[in-house]
Amino acid sequence: MFHTTPIPVTPRRRFLGALALLGMVTWTQGALAQAATQPSIKAVASFSILGDLVRQVGGDRVALDVLVGPGSDAHVFQPTPAQARLVGQAQVVFSVGLGFEGWMNRLLKTAGYKGQQVVVSKGIKPLKEGAHENRKTGHQHGHDHGETDPHAWQNVHNAKVFVKNIADGLCKADATGCDHYRGNASAYTAQLEALDAEIRAAWATIPLAQRKVITSHDAFGYYAHAYGVKFLAPQGVSTESEASAKGVAQLVRQIKQEQIKALFVENISDPRLIEQIGRETGVKPAGELYSDSLSDANGPAPTYLAMMKLNTSALTQAVQGQ
Repeated sequence: MFHTTPIPVTPRRRFLGALALLGMVTWTQGALAQAATQPSIKAVASFSILGDLVRQVGGDRVALDVLVGPGSDAHVFQPTPAQARLVGQAQVVFSVGLGFEGWMNRLLKTAGYKGQQVVVSKGIKPLKEGAHENRKTGHQHGHDHGETDPHAWQNVHNAKVFVKNIADGLCKADATGCDHYRGNASAYTAQLEALDAEIRAAWATIPLAQRKVITSHDAFGYYAHAYGVKFLAPQGVSTESEASAKGVAQLVRQIKQEQIKALFVENISDPRLIEQIGRETGVKPAGELYSDSLSDANGPAPTYLAMMKLNTSALTQAVQGQ
């Protein structure tokens, strides 16, 4: 029969045992915290502005890929095989609709996508091209959006609709996180309401007759409709539409006759046409507007809120000749 001698429990052994137990507790807490912050679902957004809105609602529960990144033009986007694979792996894909992403259906088919598709413009009454009385410049259409103007995000009220639809889509894809998504959407909607009030206040003191702006393509119809500004553009609602010589000449005459002071290039557009119009009218371009894309993280418009504030500041200063 074997006899064992009890190992004496010394203060040192007690200390080491307590230290080991503390380490296990700390590791467990760290693992739980890491699990809590791990994204729950994979999502894809069509372009940078929509990507920002999805991030505001999804927070750290959503691993998001954006197909058309900052500074790129969604009108002429051509998806790569790698992006098709990203779409195929996603649980939810967000797009604007209204004809903006003419390539989306082909991409979903190529990717064999079986997940949830959320069209964030659902519930928005679309504007028809030219319905906002922006301009009649005789531009010639290439592969553009037809009669519907897809740039609905330029009216902040529509961005609130986007946010609601994003929250609904995320709740459907990840019911466990629904309270998280609803809370984020509510907080961000309050910021959008404050932004809308800020934009209206910025224009309030400027006479309607003075609110005339020239831009590269017809991307600001919803802004015009919401905030009482007249935009004229040599191109239509798509950057793929071509400006006709007759239309440009007509626009040059109008700028001279109406003494329009605000002439802008867009961050996604070739500036040469606007620079030509500037030379012919003697109006110096007032800067750059962000129409269909955010800037990168280090630029002046890395978020939707920043973009709308930047555009409004540039526009209101330019129409006043500042």
